[in-house]
Amino acid sequence: MRASRLISLVLLLQSRERMTAAELARELEVSERTVYRDVEALSAAGVPVYAEQGRGGGYRLVGGYRTRLTGLSREEAEALFLSGLPGPAEDMGLADAVAAAELKVLAALPAALRDAPERTGGRFHLDAPGWFGESAPPPVLRELTRAVWRDEVVRFRYRRGREETVARTVEPYGLVLKNGTWYLVARVPAEPRPDARPEPGPDARSGERRGGRPGGGHRTYRVDRIADLRPGGERFDRDEGFDLPGYWAVQAEGFLRAMFREEVTIRLSSQGRRMLRYAVEPSAARRALEDAGAPDPDGWAVTTLPVESLAVAGTELLKLGAEVEVLDPPGLRAMIAETAARVAALYR
Repeated sequence: MRASRLISLVLLLQSRERMTAAELARELEVSERTVYRDVEALSAAGVPVYAEQGRGGGYRLVGGYRTRLTGLSREEAEALFLSGLPGPAEDMGLADAVAAAELKVLAALPAALRDAPERTGGRFHLDAPGWFGESAPPPVLRELTRAVWRDEVVRFRYRRGREETVARTVEPYGLVLKNGTWYLVARVPAEPRPDARPEPGPDARSGERRGGRPGGGHRTYRVDRIADLRPGGERFDRDEGFDLPGYWAVQAEGFLRAMFREEVTIRLSSQGRRMLRYAVEPSAARRALEDAGAPDPDGWAVTTLPVESLAVAGTELLKLGAEVEVLDPPGLRAMIAETAARVAALYR
């Protein structure tokens, strides 16, 4: 365990040049005291770790020291070939880069591990797109990918409704693939005040203006609704502290909260509780099952289910047949009863 941590510490310093004890502790998930001990152990073993004191100091490797670690385990080598999804990589125009990287990794592996791609490919296949989505990637995806890599401003038209389109100028921060649908996460650039003047120095030469209003924050766009994409021909200064996975997690949670605008009270049989996650949105099912009361002697339990609307709830709950009873609101209960009566009439 400690040997693995020491190797990780050296690799972190090798890749980032200089890190504080606090940063190393956070990355390695240990205390700063443990970092101090590990650095002493590395120094004693001949690894030239140097501590710089004062503000802006930290640990670094002296003289361009580079490790020559070839001790990949079989599990680690095989996991490398699960790190990318070939379909999405091709959609973004990165298939050649991924293939070249895999060849280089393969060439660096010892002979005993050269079968890692075949073993991994024969056991795991990651199919990211949803079942009923379009198979072709959005036409603008590759151009957007290039803009994300280059930190280049883009302009496009965005379809917000069935017919409404709006013009947008954004700074593309990242792309997210969720259930077969691509999303662009972008920052809306600051709008300069009419009286703003370029300040002297590098900022003025690059055309960037200071003194404008704060930017409009980050927003999310469905890539398949973007048309007429044009690179703006200008670079933007990326906020290196922006956390794309963290932002997406917050946005996804907010979307679900906004989507579930109503609640219904239902009574579920034991079979109904098992089937619920197949009938409604999984997060709604999870909340309902967590809030369910104790089952009665017949195995039925009462709970509250978050729903998008009563009409959607009626369609979803009918999938459970006689394993669910709507208790409230009365309108939804009446709608379910009427539909059940019509179905029964068809089969008399």
